[in-house]
Amino acid sequence: MRRLLALAALPLLSAAPPHLPRIVSINPCIDAVLMQVADPEQIAGISHYSQDPRATSIPLAQARRFRATSGTAEEVVALAPDMVITGPHVEPATIAALQRMHIKLVQYRVPDTVADSEAQVRDIARIAGHPARGEDLADRIAAAATPVRGARVPALIWQSGGLVPGGGTLPDDLLTRAGFRNMSATYGLKKWDVLPLEYLIATPPRVLLSVGAAEIGEDRLTSHPAVRALGQRIRIAPYPARLMNCGGPTIIAAMARLRQVRKGMGA
Repeated sequence: MRRLLALAALPLLSAAPPHLPRIVSINPCIDAVLMQVADPEQIAGISHYSQDPRATSIPLAQARRFRATSGTAEEVVALAPDMVITGPHVEPATIAALQRMHIKLVQYRVPDTVADSEAQVRDIARIAGHPARGEDLADRIAAAATPVRGARVPALIWQSGGLVPGGGTLPDDLLTRAGFRNMSATYGLKKWDVLPLEYLIATPPRVLLSVGAAEIGEDRLTSHPAVRALGQRIRIAPYPARLMNCGGPTIIAAMARLRQVRKGMGA
């Protein structure tokens, strides 16, 4: 009789839902993906950057529903997660502590292309136990990043201090897909490089996407008399810093902004 009861219980046991991991993210870009592919109760902690208005890639009201950490070993271990997900840079002390506690650590590099980001989204959703959600988010990213046809407008993304994303970066891929030609190569810049103001004035882009201008109205570049003297030769368009920080769902908002600027340039 006991054997019959045990056999009868097998279908019930096999139908039990799998254990979904409790996850701590110590990277704001990972936070943004988890918000869309994991159950809220799975997210044991997020990066403190996601609760900073200057750095977050998710709505503050949403971010403040979760515990935030600065990524120290003590904070992370105290949350007793099944796994920690982060970017490429982690403090050695945190790695050592997680190893001692047998907590799985998963690291992702910064995506260089939309395709890289789609692959990361799918993988994060898979290890969170919701692969279908990852497929859905990746499909929405791909749709938002469909390349624009037509002539490419010379453009440059300028961050405060003159830092410019060049070829082989996600912002470069987004510019191309939105109908722009990244002028970084024209100045001989590397993957991420600083552009002297004199070079920009000598050979200005048609569009300057100013990251500083999006938050404070203008920065050292956009307020410089020599740049103002360029007049109609250059259009300065604000570009929010939060659109520079991450791939994942941020790509959807970034492409919407880039398409808006490109549409304003006409044919």
